[in-house]
Amino acid sequence: MYAVVQTGGKQYQLGVGDSLKVEKLPGSAGDVIELSRVLLLSDGDDIKVGSPMIDGASVKVEIVGHGRHKKIRVFKMKRRKKYRRTQGHRQAFTQLRVTEISG
Repeated sequence: MYAVVQTGGKQYQLGVGDSLKVEKLPGSAGDVIELSRVLLLSDGDDIKVGSPMIDGASVKVEIVGHGRHKKIRVFKMKRRKKYRRTQGHRQAFTQLRVTEISG
């Protein structure tokens, strides 16, 4: 059984026991949260597709922890003007583990 859920402006295909990194969510490690924006559910031969969401479907996930991705460098410059700016960015994420898919 697997589901396609939407969180943080992205879509993820999940199965029970899967681990994934999503955009930062509120909560602390060990909390169980419910993702209700389910777009697709598949249980073997039976596939349900929402329009756009499936009513009553949800995916329960456990928060494993929070972290930050590797730093990226953003570089701006204007040619012939000696204008150069370097900026770094580290995006925050939440590590999740899928415990249950219902719907």
